[in-house]
Amino acid sequence: MSEVKFAVVGCGAIGSRHLAVTAASPRAKVVACCDVDAEKREKYSKEYAIVGFESYAEMLRKTEADVVSICTPHGLHAQMAIQACLAKKHVLVEKPMALTVADSNAMIRAAAENGVRLMVVKQNRYNVPIALTRTALQENRLGRIFMVQCSVLWNRHDGYYKASPWRGRNDLEGGALYTQVSHFLDLLIWWFGDVVDSQGSMATRNHDIEIEDCGFSTLAFSSGVMGNLAWTTCVFNKNYEGSITIVGEKGTIKIGGAYLNKIEFWDVQSYPLPEGVEFVDKPNAYGKYQGSSSNHDKVVDDVVARLLSERKNTVEGDEGIKTIHAIELIYRNSKRLAGKGAA
Repeated sequence: MSEVKFAVVGCGAIGSRHLAVTAASPRAKVVACCDVDAEKREKYSKEYAIVGFESYAEMLRKTEADVVSICTPHGLHAQMAIQACLAKKHVLVEKPMALTVADSNAMIRAAAENGVRLMVVKQNRYNVPIALTRTALQENRLGRIFMVQCSVLWNRHDGYYKASPWRGRNDLEGGALYTQVSHFLDLLIWWFGDVVDSQGSMATRNHDIEIEDCGFSTLAFSSGVMGNLAWTTCVFNKNYEGSITIVGEKGTIKIGGAYLNKIEFWDVQSYPLPEGVEFVDKPNAYGKYQGSSSNHDKVVDDVVARLLSERKNTVEGDEGIKTIHAIELIYRNSKRLAGKGAA
């Protein structure tokens, strides 16, 4: 195998991003797309000269793809991933991996039983500030870590929810932790271990949706680090901040910007921030709103390298499920508050 062939199911905002970066990869090839929306399906099948399918089952039967990239609503991830595994296709699933631990485990079993890889998109791990901080932590430059604070203070206007039949729904989106916060939780777990306890509150303050749009939670990690998480989609007009602040024995680091794309504070004993670092991470742009950093090209390159047996930097199912464990725990231990807030 000299190149890896991909099929993309779900041609919405993130699916179109997968199509673009996969087509641009020198060792990847897009061979098919699938969407129930005829306009989207026809647009991208013509743009990339690929076969467009309305039926996912038909695509799995007929496509020559090695990998199926799943970019559909969250609540469909598990069943579609399992179907792809049964068709002996490797799977690259967008975040969140699934909406429940039970579904995530079923996906892992299906991949193992059918001899295929189950990989989860975690593109923020490639951000320049994240890589710098990861190195500092691996080298124990901060000494003992006392606490971490994470803020996801973003804007999602009413049109964001109204434009899609699945956003804001408990059964298909699940909650803001799955959509806006899962990448942040992945990084915290990657660095500090599993979330083993939480206490918090959440509410729906500013949108006509089933899920929450504001929340706070205290977190305890298996490493002993204590944490605090605040999230909202109610920030006025545009995204304000996505940040992680780490307080350690020998230093403090704040990764900030709107998309974890800047080092806002770095004070580490005998370990200054390297000179000449270029902070090049850019957000995914979706018209009237922006998402997390756009490093999907690096994800695709690592998937290709993984399947060509060159290296393993991909996040696989047994690691991706840890975020779902944490989200289920946070929601279970959070009190739901009523009301729309003070005038």
